[in-house]
Parts: sequence; structure tokens; C-alpha cells
Amino acid sequence: MRKRECLIFSLCNLCVLCVSVVNTQRQKASGRDIAQLRGTLAWTGSVPPRGSGWVGRKAISSKCSPQPTRYREVVLTLSKLAVLLLFIIPPVFSQNQSPAPHPTGVLRLKVKVKIDEATKGLSRKRFYLIKGSLEQNKAVLDAAAQQPIVSRDCFYSKLGASQALIDWLKAGDCESVYCREVAQDYLTGPKAVPEFANAYAAGEKELAGGDVGRKWITNNLPAQLRDGFYQDRRHALQALIKQAEALSTTAVLSVMTDRNGTAYFTDLEPGTYVLTNFLPIEIGQTATSWNCEVQIKPGDIATEKPYLISNKKDKNVRCIAVEKPLPVCNK
Repeated sequence: MRKRECLIFSLCNLCVLCVSVVNTQRQKASGRDIAQLRGTLAWTGSVPPRGSGWVGRKAISSKCSPQPTRYREVVLTLSKLAVLLLFIIPPVFSQNQSPAPHPTGVLRLKVKVKIDEATKGLSRKRFYLIKGSLEQNKAVLDAAAQQPIVSRDCFYSKLGASQALIDWLKAGDCESVYCREVAQDYLTGPKAVPEFANAYAAGEKELAGGDVGRKWITNNLPAQLRDGFYQDRRHALQALIKQAEALSTTAVLSVMTDRNGTAYFTDLEPGTYVLTNFLPIEIGQTATSWNCEVQIKPGDIATEKPYLISNKKDKNVRCIAVEKPLPVCNK
């Protein structure tokens, strides 16, 4: 559309320029020519020709300059040309316009898990979509299955973390200390976490304690205690995603579930995908993995029935997890 508008604008400018040139030439008519016209130009017929510019037999007064028919013809011709081009240009440019985008789909993901007798949405967990079928992505899925299972408890126990810190991480289902704020209760008193208390004391002089010192408490924790478990998983995920993208030759898509266990994959090209979480997620005392084939059709919308996945069988569940027991920690 911008090309069409630019061309029309240029043609209009050209018309204006032509009219300006004709007008200039007309104004340069000599006084001798005008005088001659005064004596000779008058229509002697009964009816002047249509479009000639004359409205009847009229003498040319000294106060009125003649309006030559030739000038009117040029103006009318240029105007007709501009109108004609307005009808010719749209079909020409419509053939060069980019085709309409292909219809896409939406995958509304819903993750529900059963822990003991309670069922709830799985919040703050990341899931991925790989282009292609399970068979086409077998190599990367096998590589993910061969990753060693290291639980959060075992990771921090191996670092020598206190049981209070391990319990604090577990209570919030956290992979690092950044997942929630450290409340005052965890600095002093019966719920105090030794690592937090020591980090707070270390920064008390620099940050003058109080809420400021508590909010910046993570700066004085060792790096491995801060987010070592999360960083190890992130590096493993990056390697698997790189392998998956090399196999499928397309980008791997990812979403994180909200507090209700819902997430949306949008603008999906129709076709076959693999829904996966790559690395097992800790649910209760099990390591839980999902690897399922999903068909995306044109026009699939988010308001349709969600794609439900779970760790327990149900008539509405579209994808069942594979569960393995978490390893026992070697302290």
C-alpha cells in the first residue's frame, strides 16, 4: 500500500506541475496577441461547442483576459489521466502484495498433579514444544532421559547446607533462594535459617541492617547456595534445547505455568510437536517427566478445551507423566 500511495502522490505532483507550466505559458502571452484576440475571438455560431470554455457570444472587454480553449483542454486531460490512473493502479499493486499469513493455532496447556490425596495445578514450571514427532526427536529425548537425576535435597545436602535451608527451599518449591523473599522470621528465632542469619550479620555494617539488609541478604551467600542447583539445570537444558533445534531446524518454544498450572503456546504453525519438560520435575518423592506428541490444527484457539497433562490417569488427561523415585541422598 505504501508504494501505491507514493506513486499516486507523485502523479498528482506531476499533474500540478504540468498545470503550473501551462498557466505560466498562458500568462506570458504578449499584449499584441491579446489585442488581436479581442478583435477576432468570438463565437459566431448559435451554440458553442461543449467543453470549449465559452458560454455564449460575448465581447472581450479590456478588463477580462481571454480563456483559451487549449488551456482548458490541457487541464481536463490531466485531470482525466489522474482519475484513470487511480483505477488502473490498485489491480497492479494488488498482484504484488504479500500473501495473507497462514492460519496458526494455540495450545492451551493445563498441568494438574496428584500428590498423596490432593490434586492441584503445577505452578511455576517450564514446558517446551519441539517441532516434529516423537520419532523425529528420539535422539534428544533419549539424551534427556540419560541425564542424571539429582534432587534439590541431595544437591544442597552435598554442599553441607543446613536442614533449615533445605526445608525453606522445599516449602516454596524453590530451585534457588531468589524464588521468594526471606522473611524476618528466618533470621532470628526458632525458624531461623543459619545461612540467612550469617549473611544478614555479614552485611549489617555495610547496609545498616533493617529491611535493606534483609532484602539484600543473598549478596552475602555463597554462589552455590544462592542458585547452584538452578544453574546446573539451566546449563543442561541449554544443551538439550540446542540439540533439539539442530534436529528440528526450528526454534524450541517454551512457556511457564501460572499459579493455577495454566500456560499458552501461541502463534503455532499447524503440524506435529512434542510437548516435554526435558528434565524431570520433583513432585513429592518422584521425578516426573512428560514427553507427548501434540497435533496443532489451523484455527485451534485458546478458549477450547485445554490440553490436560497429569501424573495420574484420567479420562480427560491427554498426556500421562513417567515417574521415577527420587534417589536417596548420600550424606
